[in-house]
Amino acid sequence: MVRPRADVTVDGGGRLVVDVTLPLAATARPRLLLQPRPPKGQSKEGADRWAEETGRVAALESAGGDRWRAVLEAAPALEEGRWDAYVLGAPGEERVPLLPGLRDLRALVSGAGDGRGAPLAVRIPYATKDGRLAVRAWLRVTHAEAGRIDFSGSSMTVTARLFGALLGDGAVASLHRRGRDTAVREIALRHEGDRDFAFTVDYRDLPAGGGRAGTGAAPEVWDVYVRPAADARRIRVARLLDDVADRKAVFVYPATALGGVTARPYYTVDNDLAVEVVPTTAG
Repeated sequence: MVRPRADVTVDGGGRLVVDVTLPLAATARPRLLLQPRPPKGQSKEGADRWAEETGRVAALESAGGDRWRAVLEAAPALEEGRWDAYVLGAPGEERVPLLPGLRDLRALVSGAGDGRGAPLAVRIPYATKDGRLAVRAWLRVTHAEAGRIDFSGSSMTVTARLFGALLGDGAVASLHRRGRDTAVREIALRHEGDRDFAFTVDYRDLPAGGGRAGTGAAPEVWDVYVRPAADARRIRVARLLDDVADRKAVFVYPATALGGVTARPYYTVDNDLAVEVVPTTAG
């Protein structure tokens, strides 16, 4: 089969309209397959079985000439992860990866998401590093959407908005240090209403493993959460509601030097917000 290419449009209702260019007979019955990548650590047999059970298939209908169209409705939502796109031909034929064409993501650019309910479901088509079409999906019962990040001296101020939860008494932001030598720092929120809030992180309050800034030998990462009320579960702060599937290399924030370390916020490979503290001197 000729390598097919697909244009993808995300409309205002969250549907994915996939237009595939592929020379086939009018009587052909091609299908679109979205195949989720398996969780890390699974055996090949387990991964193949898992992918077969969770893949999504939609009919590609003739749109005239060499064009074929499939429409993926917003519901049911895709499970969180990365989904690779393929064309399926006749039964028994190998699946063929889709090449990325034009991606019309204008409906995602505003990023406001005011009308979204819970759980929050996000789907962003993108081109993989090896030149294939894929969809990055997030599915979160509760979510804190990061907005503007401002910097002043040794601190950063983050604005954010809650989805699927409301702010109540005892609401705090919390930063959790990764690794065996864990630590937690809680920060009071400033908020107006029950969804929008801001908090300020002073990097000097993020000690290295030895308890004092600059004493760690390796970079340390603090993951950012919000606890919307004293008795509530913590919620990851992330940036999901726009057209950027992989934010880590796109949104690069300045590092602040603090006598022995530098600190900077960044987005992880899952577009979650974190703070990295990196030693600049030995010992």
